[in-house]
Amino acid sequence: MITEDLVRLLHQYRNGEASEREVLDKISLPTEISLGFANVDTNRGLRKGFPEVIFAAGKTPDQVVKIAATILETDHVLLITRVGDDHAGLLQTSFPDCRYHPQSRTVVVERKALKKKPGNIAVVSAGTSDAGVADEAAITAEVMGNHVVRISDVGVAGIHRLLKRVSQLQEANVIIVVAGMEGALPSVVAGLVSRPVIAVPTSVGYGANFGGLAALLGMLNSCGSGVTVVNIDNGFGAGYAAAQINAMAASQVSPTT
Repeated sequence: MITEDLVRLLHQYRNGEASEREVLDKISLPTEISLGFANVDTNRGLRKGFPEVIFAAGKTPDQVVKIAATILETDHVLLITRVGDDHAGLLQTSFPDCRYHPQSRTVVVERKALKKKPGNIAVVSAGTSDAGVADEAAITAEVMGNHVVRISDVGVAGIHRLLKRVSQLQEANVIIVVAGMEGALPSVVAGLVSRPVIAVPTSVGYGANFGGLAALLGMLNSCGSGVTVVNIDNGFGAGYAAAQINAMAASQVSPTT
């Protein structure tokens, strides 16, 4: 159960559409379920606003499916990251309603999608080689109930491509910038907008890129104001953080009358 489900249930109780027993049954669910090899946090949705996300790397396909099934017993939305082909095959067999995104290596189950929050999250990628990490960030933000604007292949090697999209950047509540090589793009974006920028270094680059370390250090040393940095190739972390920022922005929007 996520926060908006509980709020909906309480409204139903107040309006006489749900019984006291139904409310008690929902809120008295166990906060943790042990599968022997994993302890599934079934209370994550209420604490964080989104259910536990499964990191598939290092887990067997059977383990991932069992964890997913447990989460879906109480929640209607699920995100799995770093999915391999072996995971994907069993997941698609076990959950025919899931969507597999090979480029981002994610699997999504949305039996009831979260209500979209006002405002946009922009996901900006420097080059086509960064697309997988950018897609992971975008899908994470989307499944968490956000409108996402994708701006692709606008790296500093052809800066005019980015300048044509400045109006879209300025309209976003938060901007994720994904780049490899020397990782310069987040600094450029931060100099153009007044929005928070989440920089994601990727492992794309030649030898002295050191698997993304050069981009990471470049972003950590950015002279652009308002830039914060996540780990190398961590599109999920950026998407999750952006969703939290946008949720805070949405909570400040006055309801229309």
